[in-house]
Amino acid sequence: MKKIVAILILLGQISYAQNTQKKDSTSTILEDVFITANRTKTLRRETPVAISKITAKTIDETKASSLYEIANKVPGVVMVNLGNEQHAMSIRQPISYSSYYLYLEDGLPIRPLGVFNHNALLEINQFNLQSIEVVRGPVSSLYGPEAIGGTINLISQKPSFYPEFKVGVQADNWGYKRVQVAAGATIGKVGFHIAGISSIQENSWMAHSDYNKDNINVRVDYAITDNTRLISNTMIGKYFSDMSGSVNESDFNNRNYTSTSDFTYRKSDALRTRLTLEHDWNSNSNSALTVYHRDNKLGQNPSYGIRWSPTINPTTATGEINTNNFKSYGALAQHTQKFDFWNTTMVSGASFDFSPVTYNAYLIQLEAELNPGEIGKQTVNQYQIVAELPDVKLADYTADIYNTALFNQISFSPIQELIVTVGGRYDAMKLNYENALDNSVGAKTYDKFTFKAGVNYNPLKETGFYGNYSQGFAPPGITSIFRAKSGTGGATAVPAEFYYNLQPATFENFEVGGWLSLFENKFSFDYALYYMEGTNELLSIRLEDNSTDYRSAGKTSHKGIEFGFNYKPNTQWNLRVGGTVAEHRYIDFAVSDKITDTLQNLGGYEMPQAPRWAGNSEVSYYPNWLPNFRAAVEWQYISSYYQNQVNTVKYAGYNLFNARFGYQYKNVEIYGNILNVTDKLYAYNASRGNLESSQSTFTAAAPRTFLVGLQYNFSLKK
Repeated sequence: MKKIVAILILLGQISYAQNTQKKDSTSTILEDVFITANRTKTLRRETPVAISKITAKTIDETKASSLYEIANKVPGVVMVNLGNEQHAMSIRQPISYSSYYLYLEDGLPIRPLGVFNHNALLEINQFNLQSIEVVRGPVSSLYGPEAIGGTINLISQKPSFYPEFKVGVQADNWGYKRVQVAAGATIGKVGFHIAGISSIQENSWMAHSDYNKDNINVRVDYAITDNTRLISNTMIGKYFSDMSGSVNESDFNNRNYTSTSDFTYRKSDALRTRLTLEHDWNSNSNSALTVYHRDNKLGQNPSYGIRWSPTINPTTATGEINTNNFKSYGALAQHTQKFDFWNTTMVSGASFDFSPVTYNAYLIQLEAELNPGEIGKQTVNQYQIVAELPDVKLADYTADIYNTALFNQISFSPIQELIVTVGGRYDAMKLNYENALDNSVGAKTYDKFTFKAGVNYNPLKETGFYGNYSQGFAPPGITSIFRAKSGTGGATAVPAEFYYNLQPATFENFEVGGWLSLFENKFSFDYALYYMEGTNELLSIRLEDNSTDYRSAGKTSHKGIEFGFNYKPNTQWNLRVGGTVAEHRYIDFAVSDKITDTLQNLGGYEMPQAPRWAGNSEVSYYPNWLPNFRAAVEWQYISSYYQNQVNTVKYAGYNLFNARFGYQYKNVEIYGNILNVTDKLYAYNASRGNLESSQSTFTAAAPRTFLVGLQYNFSLKK
């Protein structure tokens, strides 16, 4: 990475970074133009979905060390920090690791269908982001499976016309350090933008939590003609992290952050590259063809894979080591056509993705050193590896995934104030597999047509309303199909058809919402009310030995209100308030089956890890008496929620305050962030098994953290 930084600095002698105080002053207000909701540039008032944008100004001023600090500013979004940029998500769903979120990079999925990873966003280079668009609710009719709870589109920096360059460093009081460099320019018909980061953490507040991450992004644009463009994007990333795991209730309350293991880890080597040819046939017609390649190598000895029970052989435990590697070869074609009749816009396209996957997981035997306590209620002080058993397989399969899709969406305006949008998409996922666990060879196909219809009504320039009906669809992830059930005694046989017959999850979403702007855009307000019902939703249940098992719920319901308002009385002050109130319940969920008979039917129970209230608000100050200075105080609120499916124990939730400051003098910017200002004791996540003997575990959050940074910005812009 040192060579990368040196190269970027050399390039930067002809480049820039803009003064952050000169960027758009309405960064926290919903912007007028979006790309994600309709796959083409569309005004907010023409978009019948709940959508938000995080602008370049907000990203730049947040100076985030991890993406969750930015994403949580969107109403209805709770991106859960699991440490070292690992994360879970909650958008119109409980906090979960489920494959009900679609992560896009410039409109292209980061992962192929069937290979969802809840940690996919740790591969993102925060220093390469221009903006982030978040669509809440299903958009499977445009983007396909997994676009259900929410779709997050991370939009990369584009080449600048004038040469620009920025380089910076940041560090905190817990051993975190990062170097970041970016450069860009346009020379003749060729424009380029390069951004790199190198992060490292050592000897943090949590034991066994070191990590390092190196990323570089390169974009090159070539203007073949005034109407034809060739765009290439390449991302290379390496990541390695210790996995400290969760802590028990006693250690959490006493702020004892000693890890119970010193051997768990997660690593990722990622390559994504794409080439896009765009052509404007005329002012009403545009076509684009993208070809792409992904190459990911993922490996881990996961802390969540440790299986231990205080009552079943308490001095022994098991774990696992796994690798999940895939490559992708794909193409996406899209055409946008506008017609004068009723101001109609039609977006049509097709995609194909071929992704060969290999997955291997084997058992490791552990010895558990117990803390003193009552027999059957003890906790673990430390795990040690006794033996690795590569011949005892938990999973061992290869699969070729073929994903094919056709989509079409039409928007038209029969009268000036009314816009109607209808769209549909057909997805077919074919899976050819060889499963070494049961020596089976076969094929499976999951296909589905998803539909949406919406209307926008804009009676005034300052006010708009919308309503929509949309469908979502997600086949089971292939790791849930081919894994053996495991326990402290090792892998145990499970009838293959039990997992092979897991059904795709389907969702129906009904939604109304709107927005208004008052006092010459000084005040803006937006809201959404939704009801979403899921069928065969794939859930992860925590068992007595701390392992998890998959179940398909018969039916679930998700309903809530999302809201956000922004008030900017003058150039010095800005107030942003955002949040959601939601309820997530089982309608029909019986988990008694041929594998286990430990739970009753949970119809009517609340889903675990589902806070009723969540919000993020912020006050920002830009004093006239000190130009180029900024200060902000942020409030994050998470209400209480049940830790388990049987609703017997709750986590209290938390109120959290963060502060951010920054000052730029000429080309030099200095800034500081204080995270968890009050040094609050809280957990990012708390969970518990359903059995009476289960114990609560907490993903502990960081104590008060001071981050400081220095950045040099240079531009040849006049």
